[in-house]
Amino acid sequence: MTDHHPHLKRAIGPYLLSLYGVGVTIGAGIYVLVGEVVAVAGMAAPVAFLLAGVLAGLSALSYAELGTRYPMAGGEATYVDAAFGTAGATTAVGLLVAFSGITSSAAVLLGFVGYLNELVAVPGWMALVGIVGLLALITFWGVAESMRIVAVTTLIEVGGLVLVIGAAAPLLAEFPASLPDMWPGLDSVVWLAVISSSVLAFFAFIGFEDIVNMAEEVRRPHRNLPIAILVTLVVSTLLYITLTVVSILSVGTEALGASDAPLALVFSAGGGNPDILSSIAILAVVNGALIQMIMASRLLYGMANLGRLPRWLAHVNERTRTPDHSILCTGAIILVFALLLPIETLASYASLAVMLVFASVNIALLVLRRRHARAAVEGGSVGFRVPLVVPLLGVLASLALFVFGVAERLGLISPV
Repeated sequence: MTDHHPHLKRAIGPYLLSLYGVGVTIGAGIYVLVGEVVAVAGMAAPVAFLLAGVLAGLSALSYAELGTRYPMAGGEATYVDAAFGTAGATTAVGLLVAFSGITSSAAVLLGFVGYLNELVAVPGWMALVGIVGLLALITFWGVAESMRIVAVTTLIEVGGLVLVIGAAAPLLAEFPASLPDMWPGLDSVVWLAVISSSVLAFFAFIGFEDIVNMAEEVRRPHRNLPIAILVTLVVSTLLYITLTVVSILSVGTEALGASDAPLALVFSAGGGNPDILSSIAILAVVNGALIQMIMASRLLYGMANLGRLPRWLAHVNERTRTPDHSILCTGAIILVFALLLPIETLASYASLAVMLVFASVNIALLVLRRRHARAAVEGGSVGFRVPLVVPLLGVLASLALFVFGVAERLGLISPV
């Protein structure tokens, strides 16, 4: 019998998917996060970003293998369902992922309102209703169209970081002489500061996991998903480390750590116009919210297809071939969260949820590899595979970060 129900359109290649991954990973956070990491780690901040990139890379590799095994929009929920086959675990992980995306989107949109009010006075609720409605329409328009907008915005966003690096590039000549000050060596106190700040820096790498939720709209997912995930991780890590180095060399750790707009400060010190960086930061905020809305709507759609959520959410519009009901639901929840909760609460909830999701995904891969030592992926090939030590270390790293984050929020420990 022929299935007459419309399906998602496979319209995304490796370039658009990589730009999507870089866009959601870099997001708006790095435009303020550099200063916060430097405030804790000082001259060793580049090492903190490197350590965070390594920890994130463990889960990224696990995602790359699972994405080739199960190229479905349900992403993490699909992996946990395949590993454990229990409705409770599948639904819990899927909702955690959707929750992290929705709370992240709501948080950055509150940041958008703050930036917007520096340019023009608009009531917060009105700005939120307008921007959420616009992003929902873009998401509904079509996946290829949405991804092209994301791609263009991401290029501008990355371009802003490149502008900062370019403005301070002459100072890179001082890097060899400053390297001994940036490396913690055997100083345990400095290493404690690096580890503490790497937990914060880790948040700047969150986003690559959203790539797998686009699987049903990607051409040749067994090849393109791992490529996009690895490209995203490498590009983000190199940008973060280089940006941190030039920022420290440009204005020093004290000024950088105290600034609310650290990259604008660095750009201005290099002779650039700080208003340019502020404008790009606003665009980065909107781009991050759009990407999270795309991801969350696809995840709700995928879970509905698995029977873990109401089938109403699995509806696909016949004209645009996008999950219209899931988009409507996602936009509505984002708007409610943004209207009711402060940005600090939203960011905290999103971070803790992602850590639990990473731990669950790594455990799922360990279970699947043990159950099917030579399990074939769709199409009969083995696909992308990682050593078993990768998901094992991924579980330990994710749980350690989660415990640290909870302890810090309960006041049991304080950043070094």
